[in-house]
Amino acid sequence: MSLLSKAKSSLQWKKLTSISLLLPGLAVVSMMPLTANAAAAKAVATPEVQYAVSGKFNRNTVADLARKLSKKPYKDPDVTLPASLQGLSYDEYRDIRFNPASSIWADEALPFQMQLFHRGFYFKETVEIAIVEEGESRHLKYSPDLFTTGEVMQQPLPTEDVGFAGFRLHNALNRPDYFDEMAVFQGASYFRSLGKNQAYGLSSRGLALKTADPEGEQFPTFRAFWIEKPAKDSSSIVVYALLDSPSTTGAYRFTLRPGKNTVMDIEATLFPREDLNKVGLGTGTSMFMFSSYERAKVDDFRPRVHDSDGLLMLNGRGERLWRPLGNPAKLQISAFMDNGPLGFGLLQRNRDFNNFQDLEARYERRPSLWVEPVGNWGRGAVVLVEIPTESEIHDNIVAYWSPKDTIPAGSEYHYAYRLVWGTAPVAGQGEAVVDATRSGRAGITGPTPKRLFVIDYRFPNPLQDIEIQKPTAKVKNSTGDIKNIVVNENTLNGGYRVTFELDPMDEKLIELRMDLEFTDGRKAESWMYQWTK
Repeated sequence: MSLLSKAKSSLQWKKLTSISLLLPGLAVVSMMPLTANAAAAKAVATPEVQYAVSGKFNRNTVADLARKLSKKPYKDPDVTLPASLQGLSYDEYRDIRFNPASSIWADEALPFQMQLFHRGFYFKETVEIAIVEEGESRHLKYSPDLFTTGEVMQQPLPTEDVGFAGFRLHNALNRPDYFDEMAVFQGASYFRSLGKNQAYGLSSRGLALKTADPEGEQFPTFRAFWIEKPAKDSSSIVVYALLDSPSTTGAYRFTLRPGKNTVMDIEATLFPREDLNKVGLGTGTSMFMFSSYERAKVDDFRPRVHDSDGLLMLNGRGERLWRPLGNPAKLQISAFMDNGPLGFGLLQRNRDFNNFQDLEARYERRPSLWVEPVGNWGRGAVVLVEIPTESEIHDNIVAYWSPKDTIPAGSEYHYAYRLVWGTAPVAGQGEAVVDATRSGRAGITGPTPKRLFVIDYRFPNPLQDIEIQKPTAKVKNSTGDIKNIVVNENTLNGGYRVTFELDPMDEKLIELRMDLEFTDGRKAESWMYQWTK
């Protein structure tokens, strides 16, 4: 299998983790009445349980488990399934649904409820789950009574404790009388969330290892979760997770706060079994198929198809860098060197339905994901991986922070960060941000026609009653030739439009950077782009 095939296939599973298990490309948030009666399964420890056992629990419990586990040889997770669950089709698997009446805490009038995922299909690994209350963990035992099946799934569900494939959290996110899905943990170390009135889109990972590496990517797995029972007046819920892989183990603590923007505060400690030199922290995984630029091979009624349209970076020098995403002909990896990043993330800036025209996918409702390091992450790079795709069901975009220094085997590497799922980070007062990127052919002569680029800027938080002098634009290019740089006022958005022509001159890849410079010193995002033939 080629590197490209490996990279594409490794990212396909995410679309199957939609909580409603809908058809590919259809992302809808399911809801459940607050008044549902619960018959949650009682926790009973079994001999098969390895990690999420019943017993004393504190903030150090998972870290102690991860530390001990790191000193043992790695063992593949258990993927043994009962005969009735082997070889399930997609339709059969999605026909196994959690019974809302069995939701954890549904009969206790708490601000959160929890539902479980059944094992099967792609999700064969056993995930252990425990509930934490007053310093005690209580193993949550599987029971077929927790699930229902329809007409498609004809096989009986197992009666023994086979564990789960993950879980989802519900909260009255959008209206006070319904519990909406607001977070999902399922598949390897993947998880996802969203803000108010949004639909699921991109995902995050607990850890990325050797992404798009010729040796093959490694996918660490959350082996077990501990979920703290929330108080009746709590606005947050805490989740602990144990991570394992051939290269490292890890202990994670998530504090989730749903709202207009759902915030996750994450504390993590890695315990490497071997030297880690290809690590991805704060990883986001998304989909970009096409937009308003480089549409030469697009034959689709929709103007745009993407979960995210750009990578925003706020580097250690305080610069805001905007890099529009692409769907290249060949796999591309870009690294943006930095020291002490202030934030980065995959954003969905375009929120106008008219720019997508998809009544089912509703891409304009997909959340942005902003990563904000806590403390100084030191030297390294924000890495962007863009993988060719011909279908919107494949996640082909990955972005993460890669530390410069190797994390040595036998060490303990602690880091913390905040994830914000929802709208894009707010720009500073008077700051100009990139509103849109467009491109098209500028000429018909030569073996490679010239390209016209059109970049719109706007002011999300304009300074009132202050006259702005028209800025100048400077374009830098790694090769090729730049001509006809023009800046005009854009009266429709109150900002500016910059146009310029690129003559590729037979080059196959050109790095571009464009900066707006204002006479009053106000800031503007730097536009960065990678053109490929």
